[in-house]
Amino acid sequence: MSGKYDLVIVGGGISGASLLYTTAKFTDIGSIALIEKESEIAAINSHRTNNSQTLHFGDIETNYTLEKAEEVKEGAELLAGYLERYDADREMHAKRSKMVLGVGDEEVEQLERRYHEEGFGDLFPKLRPIDREEIAEVEPKVVEGRDPHVDMLALQTPDGYVVDYGQTTKSFVEQAAEESNVDVYTGTEVTDITPTLDGYTIETTEGRFDCDATVVAAGSHSLQIAKELGYGEDKVLLPVAGSFFLADDLLNGKVYTLQMKKLPFAAVHGDADVHDPSITRFGPTAKLVPTLERGRISTVEDFLDVFGLNAAAFLSYANILSDRVLLPYVLRNLVYDVPEIGPKQFLPHVQKVVPSVELDDIQRAKGYGGVRPQIVDTKEKSLDMGEAKIVGDDVIFNITPSPGASTCLKNAMRDTHTLLEFLDGDYEFDESAFRADTIDNFPRGETADGSVDMDAADGSSTDAADTATDD
Repeated sequence: MSGKYDLVIVGGGISGASLLYTTAKFTDIGSIALIEKESEIAAINSHRTNNSQTLHFGDIETNYTLEKAEEVKEGAELLAGYLERYDADREMHAKRSKMVLGVGDEEVEQLERRYHEEGFGDLFPKLRPIDREEIAEVEPKVVEGRDPHVDMLALQTPDGYVVDYGQTTKSFVEQAAEESNVDVYTGTEVTDITPTLDGYTIETTEGRFDCDATVVAAGSHSLQIAKELGYGEDKVLLPVAGSFFLADDLLNGKVYTLQMKKLPFAAVHGDADVHDPSITRFGPTAKLVPTLERGRISTVEDFLDVFGLNAAAFLSYANILSDRVLLPYVLRNLVYDVPEIGPKQFLPHVQKVVPSVELDDIQRAKGYGGVRPQIVDTKEKSLDMGEAKIVGDDVIFNITPSPGASTCLKNAMRDTHTLLEFLDGDYEFDESAFRADTIDNFPRGETADGSVDMDAADGSSTDAADTATDD
């Protein structure tokens, strides 16, 4: 197998697949290839069991500032519009209620301030504050068995998207493969990428590919490949493995808890599985692991390759993990995976969402959870939250922790513009057609008070913070 392409995309997760869809359908780039090392598309972190199945808009994610929520919102609407257009039978997603729950005076006050004073009520017209009685109507188990004297408030919207990102990834590839200029190669592992005068030569287990430009969207491995080419020397990874606990039918939709201050990881939440509402998932936990892929010992060597075993990396880890909030959190999460002890320690987090749950009601989910690479800036010796993008000479490296899947199409749109610059302006991107195929299908309708949501109802962008970094 060998070939010459204008563009080669490395990685068949949702990040690479969304870029393939965008460039294949809405540009006139002459030839495009997607290379995936697994035998199937979306086999690792994009698989439905390996992520939270949440489409993040920024409305119930209390670790988001208003500015970040403004930016994430458009990305989520792009993907939601795609799902509305291509998934009428709901094979890739479901729409259910979602809320962030505040329990006790302090949390209730925090949610009220967030909604009324910080601008989230204005930014998300369908989001509304609901009290104990309304919470009980939407999610009975959240109220059942809870102390009636404890104050409760939730910010809730009926438009929660629960997404099978694996099926969505495959849909992107299927759409792109309809074009005659697209080739998709699975079971093809990259062994080396070498710059040439005209672009890059990509050596794989199945042959050689030559291209004018390339995008590496290989999750944690993206930084590994970047470093081999001399990029990203000031970055290392802090791989975090997320796990879930399962219970029987307890929730109708998604119920998030408030984010702990200073913690970069997702707050524990409960939700019904995208394809089986009778299964309720609680999590994720966040365990630090010295590996780039969950359950694959072979990637320990890859982690060490990215880590570099140098003073800057060790000092950065020490500075981050010495934090008085983060260190106890990391240690607690190690315990959650210990048989018998782990479920007992995790139970209070479940009971914060569903108070009546007992120990026998939950079990650790085997085969659930992926690795999310948190980026560490070794110059600042700190976590660099959100996605990382390294742009080099005719090459882009995408490292996409949460909410990378939610903003995959927005990221693809940005990368497409960059790729056209790489290719000397020989090709064009029909962004209007791209938006017509995606965000223009996002249903806006009426707001919580019955008025029409005019925000971008005419097709205008809602993104008030279109910067170079997603989050």
